[in-house]
Amino acid sequence: MEVFKKVLVYLSRENSLPRCANFLQSVTGEFCASQEDKALVSCGLDRNRFIISDREFCGSSRVLLQRPSFCPIKNFPEGQASSLPQDVIDRGVDVGVAVILQSIDTKVLLTRRAANLHTFPNVWVPPGGHIEPHEQLLDAGRRELAEETGLQLQEGSYSCSLLGLWEARLCLDRTEVSASVWLEPGMVAAMVDGAQNSGKILVDLPPTVEVAELCDGAVKATMFPVSKFLNTVPAAGVDRERVSTGTRYALQLWLNTLPQLNQ
Repeated sequence: MEVFKKVLVYLSRENSLPRCANFLQSVTGEFCASQEDKALVSCGLDRNRFIISDREFCGSSRVLLQRPSFCPIKNFPEGQASSLPQDVIDRGVDVGVAVILQSIDTKVLLTRRAANLHTFPNVWVPPGGHIEPHEQLLDAGRRELAEETGLQLQEGSYSCSLLGLWEARLCLDRTEVSASVWLEPGMVAAMVDGAQNSGKILVDLPPTVEVAELCDGAVKATMFPVSKFLNTVPAAGVDRERVSTGTRYALQLWLNTLPQLNQ
């Protein structure tokens, strides 16, 4: 009997049989022109395969798939694939979930990755992580939310929907996060637009916001500078504390669901 160790991305175009995505293959690039970074696709889980297709299929959801303009796979130099270990080339593309959790008073939860992680330390992201074999997307999201924050969603106490897909290449560590924060829609909108309008936005926002931070093994309420939520990816050099690019994309999709912001 075949044993599944991880859930991988499979691609299908024009009703072709789904094929396992290659690690050096841009998933988004399969469905859009080379100069573009997003496409409308159908997706869904089927027998431990996460299928992405340009056509609707049984049980699929129609969502927007997007990658950052600086996606390393999109910009991977031609001819350098031979320099990579074969196990990397053959590993496929893993699937993970990110939970945009909205509270009853319309705030959204973010967590800060621990400072000792080798990928994106001190970057603010939604709770989330890998999908285990035979696990549904919602179940994976609930499990990761409980593991990272202690919050457990009981059946019947929430509603949910698939907002979108984000392409990234990460090796996520499941170490506990170092902080969490609940943010109002106005703050989130400022974060999403911060790269273009940071000067004007800071005038309209409070200088600090309360976050729950892990200090010496205990959770303490501290005041955190709002300006750090507006930081973007540096053009060069050491990364800085910021909200990840994929998180900004997910938060924009969440803002689009709020009636009071789309009237």
